[in-house]
Parts: sequence; structure tokens; C-alpha cells
Amino acid sequence: METQAATNNRPERLSGGSKLNSHLRTAINGIVMGLATLATVIVLAPLVAILGYLLYKGASSLNLNFFTKIPAPVGEGGGGMANAIVGSGVILGLASLLGIPVGIAAGLYLAEFGQGKLLGNMIRFTADVLNGVPSIVMGIAMYALLVQGRHFSAYAGGVALAIMMVPTVTRTTEEMLATVPHAIREAALGLGVPKWRTTLSISLRTASAGIITGCMLAFARVAGETAPLLFTAFGNQFWSFNLNEPIAALPLQIYVYAMSPYDEWHRLAWAGALVLIVMIMAAVTLVRVFANRTTLKGGH
Repeated sequence: METQAATNNRPERLSGGSKLNSHLRTAINGIVMGLATLATVIVLAPLVAILGYLLYKGASSLNLNFFTKIPAPVGEGGGGMANAIVGSGVILGLASLLGIPVGIAAGLYLAEFGQGKLLGNMIRFTADVLNGVPSIVMGIAMYALLVQGRHFSAYAGGVALAIMMVPTVTRTTEEMLATVPHAIREAALGLGVPKWRTTLSISLRTASAGIITGCMLAFARVAGETAPLLFTAFGNQFWSFNLNEPIAALPLQIYVYAMSPYDEWHRLAWAGALVLIVMIMAAVTLVRVFANRTTLKGGH
């Protein structure tokens, strides 16, 4: 009889333990979700604070003249940063054209062909070292190689920024290609597809979203660099579209205005900083949207 009663009470005990475990799991889930939300807020808070402060300090100085006119002489009003905005676009476009293809090609080699090879280890080590080189050191090096004995130029500035982009793109490409399942490669090779075509048409396409993200990170990193451009592009107070001549850039113009003793230039520096941040965000967003649409079309 006692055994029978114990058996009858067992479901109630199990049910009570199950409810306790359920409440415990719910509590742990709530705590983890709260911590994740807090971490998200902590990550976003600096960006929101910076954007808010830039809007507060720089939005009042934005007008049509800012986007259509070149800097005015000291003591005169109505100047703008049109040449610096265009110059930044030229330099960043040149840097992307030079740096992104090289970085993707190096990452492809490391992921698909350079495993365990001396050349692959050397490329990987070089990329890691370049990724930690201070930007001012890169500027001095490019000054010695491309400017000294010649002259400042947009080309030298683009090369300096391109070299800074390469290690980030290389390592990101390698890591993203490493996430592509080997079964996909083996299926293509089993169908008789050459390895080079498998790499370009299947592996690279599968990892394209992550690779594009790495390219955007590299672009955002160099877009606001000032030190390399001080030693290479140098800056220009007038319009210039010749890649072999000094050219204006937003970071350079912001630096010059911020270091000046004039309140008007300080206001323009805040406005330039706001425009630079918005340009970077807009470029990254457009590339991301285009990449997502391309990926979806490819998937269909």
C-alpha cells in the first residue's frame, strides 16, 4: 500500500519540479535578454551621443553655400567646403578601387590556396602587422615613397588609404570564406567545375554579404583619417580634379578649421564633421542595401 501511494504521488512531485524548472528557465531567459538589450544600448549610446552633439553644434552652419562654395578668406563670410566634399569622394573612390580588389584577392588566396603554405603565412602576418600600424606612420611612409622628391597629390593620398584598407578586407574575406561549408565546394568539384571557378562563382558568392561588410568597415575606418592625408594629399583651398595635384578633403579641412583661432571656422568645422559622418553612414547604407538586393536576386 505504501508503494502504491508513493507511485501515485510521483507525478505530482514531477509536475512541481517541472514548474520550478520552467520558472527558472523563464527567469534566466529574462535576465539574458535584459543583459543583451543593455549591451545593445551601451553600443548605440556613443553613436547617438556623437550624432546628437554634431547636430547641435554643426547643423546651424549648414546652408547652400556650404555645399556649393569653396572656403572663403579669413574675415569673409559665406564660404563652404564644396571642394573638400568632392575631394574626399575622389580620394576615397581611388582608395576603394585600389585597396578592395587587392584585399579580396589576398583573402581568396589565403582561404582557398594558402593554407599551410609559407607564402600564405607571410601574407597573413603582413596583414596583421599592417592592421596595427598607426595611420601617421603610414602617412610618413607614403610621403617618403610617393611625395618626397616629387609633390603632394591626390594619388598619393589614395594609395595611403588603400594600403590601410587592404589588411581589413583581406582578413575579413578569409574569415568569411572559411564559413562556407566544404560540402558546397566538394559538390561543385564533383560536377567537374574547376577549382578557380568554384572559388569565384560559389565560395565568393556565398560569402559575399560578409565580405561586403568587411569592405564597409575598411571604408569607414579610412574615411575620417587625417594624418595620412596631411603627408600626401596636403589639401587645397580651390577646386582640383587632377589626381597628380594636391587636393582638398573633408578631414583636412576640418583639421585646419578646428585648429584656427576663428569662431566662424570653428562652426564650419563642426558642420564639416557632421557632413562627414552623414556621408559615411549614407555610403555604407547604400552599399548594404544594394548588396542585400543582389544577394536576394542571386538566391532566386
